[in-house]
Amino acid sequence: MIIQSSFKPAWWLSNSHLQTLFPALFRRPKLLQKPQRIQLQTPDQDELCLDCCGLESKGHLVILLHGLSGSSQSGYIQGLQQTFKNQGIRSIALNFRGCSGRPNRLARGYHSGDTGDIDFIYRYFRQLEPNTRIAVVGFSLGGNVLLKWLGEQASNIDICAAVAVSVPLLLDQCASKLDQGLSKIYRDRLMAELKDYIRQKQQFLAKTGNYSEMEKIAGVGDISKIKSFWQYDDQVVARLHGFSDVHEYYRLSSSRPFLAKINAPTLIIQARNDPFMTEAVIPQDNELSPHVTLELSHSGGHVGFVSGNIPFKPQYWLDQRITEYINQLLYQ
Repeated sequence: MIIQSSFKPAWWLSNSHLQTLFPALFRRPKLLQKPQRIQLQTPDQDELCLDCCGLESKGHLVILLHGLSGSSQSGYIQGLQQTFKNQGIRSIALNFRGCSGRPNRLARGYHSGDTGDIDFIYRYFRQLEPNTRIAVVGFSLGGNVLLKWLGEQASNIDICAAVAVSVPLLLDQCASKLDQGLSKIYRDRLMAELKDYIRQKQQFLAKTGNYSEMEKIAGVGDISKIKSFWQYDDQVVARLHGFSDVHEYYRLSSSRPFLAKINAPTLIIQARNDPFMTEAVIPQDNELSPHVTLELSHSGGHVGFVSGNIPFKPQYWLDQRITEYINQLLYQ
């Protein structure tokens, strides 16, 4: 089902770039309690770091997935964790591999189609708490991972609600969009962060004596001249994660083909003016499972959705909409 969003942008953040950049640059939520960090060893002997908020509460649990080059420290993650804590709901923010503040142990990292770690985390907590009602929220890359995982698992998971925001549903289309116009600003910033991510990991592996993994990174070659996602995903992501090339990576990792298979109640929130994508990314109604609602807004930018009538006194509409949807299903 496709519905029109009720979101109304702040008049002082009137276009897609202002909606995208304002929260990224200025949102710094004040957490009333420092999240508790949990470290888990993965089946392939790597490490995942989870930052947990409200663990003293019992009952419902929400797992949060951040976007590309983000972390549990991202404003949209911390803001949502604080909102859930105020409502007495526990939340766990997964830091994708290498995003916790230090590099991970292996050459491989994370990518838009890597659903193994969310599946591992889900099953870890499901085994610990078989009767707990669990919801999952993903932003941008994390939203793509979430939707793909929901479609892959279908009836093999017990999720009461899921929300995905600003999702790059077709990775090739989004990679091309980021090569155009003002969207290059985001591309260049993300490219710089991703290159730094690779360099730090290589230095960490050398320092810890993990030369076999270090050599895998060295095998991708010189990354200094990479400018686009097409180049980065072909030279780095595909090689480190077992894809033949960027085309196979984009084809197998895009979440849009998995939407029809989703069995859990799922809300997808997208803005038509998202500078990371085009209208071609938006699916048709017949591509959606009966359990999926696609909420479209004319504005909102990329993980923006800032409202409010008073300049520099923003209201972060996503916090309200996401918790409203999840609470409705958690307490059924």
